[in-house]
Amino acid sequence: MLQDEQRVALVTGSRKGLGKFIAQQLVGCGYAVFGCSRTSADWAVEGYRHLEADVGNEHEIKEVVAEIRRSLGRLDVVVNNAGIASLNHFLMVPASTVDRLMATNFRGAWLVSREAAKLMMKARYGRIVNLTTVAVPMRIRGEALYAASKAAVETMTRVLAYELGEFGITVNAVGPTPIDTDLIQKVPAASIQAIIDCLAIKRKGQPEDVMNVIEFLIRPASNYVTGQVIYLGGA
Repeated sequence: MLQDEQRVALVTGSRKGLGKFIAQQLVGCGYAVFGCSRTSADWAVEGYRHLEADVGNEHEIKEVVAEIRRSLGRLDVVVNNAGIASLNHFLMVPASTVDRLMATNFRGAWLVSREAAKLMMKARYGRIVNLTTVAVPMRIRGEALYAASKAAVETMTRVLAYELGEFGITVNAVGPTPIDTDLIQKVPAASIQAIIDCLAIKRKGQPEDVMNVIEFLIRPASNYVTGQVIYLGGA
């Protein structure tokens, strides 16, 4: 049961890493938080509920949002965090990898945003935050596919801002630098350092850096900030 004026958030890819951190921080901020991933979470905290769903699966995402509607009747904030990466020269990337990355990174963000927006529109209020990456503006060799999938997310973000603005829903994106999560475990250290060397602030990102921007974007007072893509580290 919701407390008076308590807001509800959904964080995708919340089983571990950055998504887990974001979900836990939102709980700490007083949100009732739902999270989802393809498998169950090995952590729990009061105020958080985990659902198993593949963000690229239309039926499963419809069920996630339907469950939120049945349980709490509203959805105020969505953080589209779920994502996977691929580091390889584009000549070496199989078509199956293209399909897998686009299904998770772009199709997933699109499906979750679409279903969440239907619920948000009824309340004429909502905050959607999509995760992108500094790999988009930096044109990093070996990340053509990953960057392309996130560039699609950025374009979608800007267009959705126009389509949803009249309903009191803002749509923005945050582009982190490399953060020590599973997403970059297989990336060579030299490649990570090359990215850091191109930043204005020369260090890896921290989950707190990302959460700082998310907290600003999801504030009710941030109702005039929409269609923006904010890269971290001075990329």
